[in-house]
Amino acid sequence: MKKLKTYYLHLRHPTTIERKWIFPLAIGSIVSLFLLFLTTLTSPDGTPLLPIYRYYASYSATNAFVESKLKPLQISTVPPPPRLAYLISGSAGDGKMLRRTLQALYHPNNQYVVHLDAESSPEERLDLHNYVVNDPIFGEFKNVRMITKANLVTYRGPTMVANTLHAAAILLKEAGEWDWFINLSASDYPLVTQDDLLHTFSYLPRDLNFIDHTSKIGWKEFQRAKPIIVDPGLYATQKADVFWITQRRSVPTAFKLFTGSAWMALSRPFIDFCIWGWDNLPRTVLMYYANFISSPEGYFHTVICNAQEFQNTTVNSDLHFISWDNPPKQHPHYLMLEDMQRMVDSNAPFARKFHREDPVLDKIDSELLFRGKNRLVPGGWCIGSRKNGTDPCSVAGNITVLKPTSGAKRLEKLIASLLSSDNFRPKQCI
Repeated sequence: MKKLKTYYLHLRHPTTIERKWIFPLAIGSIVSLFLLFLTTLTSPDGTPLLPIYRYYASYSATNAFVESKLKPLQISTVPPPPRLAYLISGSAGDGKMLRRTLQALYHPNNQYVVHLDAESSPEERLDLHNYVVNDPIFGEFKNVRMITKANLVTYRGPTMVANTLHAAAILLKEAGEWDWFINLSASDYPLVTQDDLLHTFSYLPRDLNFIDHTSKIGWKEFQRAKPIIVDPGLYATQKADVFWITQRRSVPTAFKLFTGSAWMALSRPFIDFCIWGWDNLPRTVLMYYANFISSPEGYFHTVICNAQEFQNTTVNSDLHFISWDNPPKQHPHYLMLEDMQRMVDSNAPFARKFHREDPVLDKIDSELLFRGKNRLVPGGWCIGSRKNGTDPCSVAGNITVLKPTSGAKRLEKLIASLLSSDNFRPKQCI
């Protein structure tokens, strides 16, 4: 600091030039004037004898041309869209519906894993595989993967959790960078376009986890937590229902039980935590839920709410419109045409359950997704011609360009409500 101050004062008050430097300074000035005179001399053909001026003139002219082409860079205030990683799963007879759901959810910026379980026929799985492999857009972006070695998945059993973790591990290993993992079934369907969803999620912190959860397990303590079940899908090659053993167990004291919806949108950091398990909690809880009825409705909820690193990242919603009885029964109602307005008014991005090829799906395609039959949902990335009924999504442009529809407005209302001070607060996992 003292040296900088001395230097600053020296610049402000320069000392008088010593006399011994006057003579060299004069000589240097004379030489400089002589060189300047030489640059004005030219040869008979007009070429300068010294090339200094020509080089400088050429450089200046070139620079002037280049600089005339330059324009100020526009700095965008719109955040880059996130990447979503989907698991879409189904069972016997779900092949065509799974394909339709995939088309309704597809965007080149996302990643997808599809799975038909071992109860489906080889022919049905082969038909889906051929579609995934031969679709030209899927082939161009290589972002749709099918689990060809089908898992045996038992309804209400831990094999459903194992299948979800399997898909998440594939996406972590093969799918590059992505931000949220969303699990859906062939009975789910979107109510907004992917451009709507990506646009809205662009403004969200990437560590949020959308997971419906509560610690008030009520009747589930006696009917799910204390009974011990065995899932044959863990060790058998043929599908069979879970069965109960006579012995019961107490409620855990090493961690607190949570329950909620089996459908969720989980952040990549949390999925990393569940797969890698640098804390032993995810493995411990997984072992416990191996004998828990309807474990998909408790495993992720219990892990996230007992992990201090993640328990304040939860948004208490599964982002679905689901029509339940009151009090809820084991299964929700199937959605039909008369439920259309309630679905729209919910502002949810997804809904379930739907019968295969129900007319309400055509209405959603037409009015909310603007999707033609057997086509992908058009978005900002679709730059093909629409003439003579041509599919605009047959030609892909910039996959980060988004064209949100009115669905983005609806979804924005839902997210604003979920993140309001009344709904989103620290220590939600209580």
